[in-house]
Amino acid sequence: MIREAARYALARVKTRNHSSDSELRKALMLLLEISDPDETVLLCETACTVRNESSGARMAVRALVETSSLCNNDCYYCGLNRGNKKAHRYKLGREDIVCCAKDAFSHGIRTVVLQSGEDGTHAGEVADTIADIKKIGDIAVTLSFGERPRHEYALWKEAGADRYLLRIESTDPELYASMHRNRKLESRLECLDALQELGYQTGSGIMIGFPGQTAGHIADDLIFFTKRGFEMIGMGPFIPHPDTPFARAPSGSVRTTLNAIAAARLCMPNVWMPATTALGSMDKDWRPDALRSGANVLMPNFSPQEKRKLYSIYPGKRCIGERTALVQQECESIARAGGLTVDWSRADAPAFAVTLGKASSAGPA
Repeated sequence: MIREAARYALARVKTRNHSSDSELRKALMLLLEISDPDETVLLCETACTVRNESSGARMAVRALVETSSLCNNDCYYCGLNRGNKKAHRYKLGREDIVCCAKDAFSHGIRTVVLQSGEDGTHAGEVADTIADIKKIGDIAVTLSFGERPRHEYALWKEAGADRYLLRIESTDPELYASMHRNRKLESRLECLDALQELGYQTGSGIMIGFPGQTAGHIADDLIFFTKRGFEMIGMGPFIPHPDTPFARAPSGSVRTTLNAIAAARLCMPNVWMPATTALGSMDKDWRPDALRSGANVLMPNFSPQEKRKLYSIYPGKRCIGERTALVQQECESIARAGGLTVDWSRADAPAFAVTLGKASSAGPA
């Protein structure tokens, strides 16, 4: 049986019918903590209706290329942290990265996401790689290289980068500090400011269920995302890596993660939101469930096969064995299981799609 309190919270979040952040926070916390099957169905179906009406019943595809497992940071949850002496490191060369992008393009994918640890790669080298990828054709370039100086973000934008992903991980300063050695939330916020000011389609996100996080923290993060107007939000469950300080912490809840995706969709109808690889790496592949909760992006891995296991941010990543030759078939299958059709376009954010003259990819026809 569905509680009236759950219906009330759902209506308030969906209609933005709240007079203060505290009221929205309270409603979001209730939605995040839903476990009753009937309430879960109502939440997820409502989120999907909002998504379909705003952006269409479609799933965009982004090719992920993990360019380097080197990292100068010491984040307590990540297997790539510099203190992990067991990690095997690699760095792809410019030609290898471009080759991966060409492979993705040949499979019909029109966005490539370049991701790495914060390895200090020279900004000019990255700019040259971006320029080479843009020569392939009408392909969007998304970067996820962490915190860098504003002038480097500007250089990469000038070289042709379209989007940037930088997870906030937590908007609570104390919780953020508990996850990162010698890192400050203020620096992350300054980077997000710079990216939006420079005209990037900007994405952020959080892990769900890491040590110390509560439903209140997640609600605060969702309010932050909504106010900032990010074009992309990524959320996946925390998965402990055995060679990190968080090794003995329990994994994040899949149910809470799916609830967070649904709640985010209600707050941000047009946002691009992936069914993350982490959700596909749990006890089963939960990515179709994420699509049925309001997500609308899939990110197949196009990194060289022999390097994928080395990019070990958490153990058991599903993408290690994925075959790029079958990517179209697999994307179609996952989309169908999630009740969506595949959108093979660049799928830019609505405001940017109009600016770029691609309004047809911004939402339902």
